[in-house]
Amino acid sequence: MKTLIRGFLFAGSMLVAGTIAQAEAIIFDHVTLVDGTGGAPQPDMSVAIDDGKFIAVTPTVAAAKLKGRRVDATGRWMIPGLMDVHIHLGGPYNPEKKHDQGVQALASFLYSGVTTVYDAGNDARFILTLRDEERAGKILSPRILATGNLVTYPGSHGSAMGVEVDSWPQAKPALDKHIAEQKPDIVKLTLEEHGWGSRPMISLLPLDLMQNIIQYYNERGIRTTAHTSSELRAIEAIYAGVDSLAHPVIQGPVSDGFVRLMGAKKTPMATTLTIGEGYSRLVEHPEYLDQPLYAASYSKQQIAELKSKTRAEWKERSWTWWMKLMTPIAQENLRRIDAAGGVIAIGTDQSVGPAVHREMELMQAAGVKPGEIIRMATLNSARHLGREDELGSIAPGKIADAVLLSADPTADINNAKAIVVVIKAGALVDEDKLPMAGGPQKRRRDF
Repeated sequence: MKTLIRGFLFAGSMLVAGTIAQAEAIIFDHVTLVDGTGGAPQPDMSVAIDDGKFIAVTPTVAAAKLKGRRVDATGRWMIPGLMDVHIHLGGPYNPEKKHDQGVQALASFLYSGVTTVYDAGNDARFILTLRDEERAGKILSPRILATGNLVTYPGSHGSAMGVEVDSWPQAKPALDKHIAEQKPDIVKLTLEEHGWGSRPMISLLPLDLMQNIIQYYNERGIRTTAHTSSELRAIEAIYAGVDSLAHPVIQGPVSDGFVRLMGAKKTPMATTLTIGEGYSRLVEHPEYLDQPLYAASYSKQQIAELKSKTRAEWKERSWTWWMKLMTPIAQENLRRIDAAGGVIAIGTDQSVGPAVHREMELMQAAGVKPGEIIRMATLNSARHLGREDELGSIAPGKIADAVLLSADPTADINNAKAIVVVIKAGALVDEDKLPMAGGPQKRRRDF
């Protein structure tokens, strides 16, 4: 029953103004299918969509009896809708979040082919209002999952936007209020003492309290994720029962035992490389902001400020250069866990759609094959969110989120930027209606 209700909530957003709802089935013929499972591309396939779902996936030679509007997708590739399993819309500590700017940021994800996002901690009124509007079909946005306020110990990481609890069972009323008022899709906890890089020491969430919190939410059907940054804290969170990890290990190289543990436990881990790598990237290569996806997602004023004021500030921070040093270590940690059968999912820890593509580029630079990266951004990400029964791959019965491309993403992950059309819950996104910060964009769809 829970699955049926969840699917109804997700599929309902297809009626939003700015999508092209299909009065009949739509069939993409002669497409090369990259279905999200990590298998080889399947050439000359037909994918049929109706009532917000994939209803048929079959070789085109066998698709003649399918009824509906037909699109010749010869020379095109179809992948599932991309996901970002870790964002903080508008920035995690930005006190001046504005509704319209949030809507623009969400549009940047959809324009970049991202059809589902998880906000891992925010001003609750801001993100939950947007979540309600997305589900009611009032805004053109990716599907939004959110924790609202995260949960942690007083003075610990993220406590400025968190529900603070310090003892058990005294914490129960605060958690009950969080559940009743915010209806979190997934609850984020933080297990972080800092004292590494250039960060000062802070309070640490006690493990027995963490375990009780996780069990309390799980017993109410709510999944959990945990902010950790070291191997030790990741292991502690896993054995406290957390359902996923919100970050990779970045404090140092992981041990062989940890790699094997992740392969055995299959606890999904988000990548979040761009949040650290982005500092030195802006300082050393500000020209990346001239790429089409960024130019569409930021206003000219925002780009000018990033290239001048922000760049100058970040150049002087020791954190910028510590993260440049440690990002390759995190990349290799992720590559090793993936190679051992662990579940790596794409998350950015950012607030703009093109960052998902940068995240995938960094995984390719780490030596991961593009086809596997697509699985990270789709089916693995759905597993991270506990939604793999509905999302993350192109298969009959699943919600029809997809991206049609004009270049082969399994040859080079950069080709995932060659977007022709984005499909969310069976509806074609009308890019003319997207409120892009960079202004109206040239239409990419040619049918």
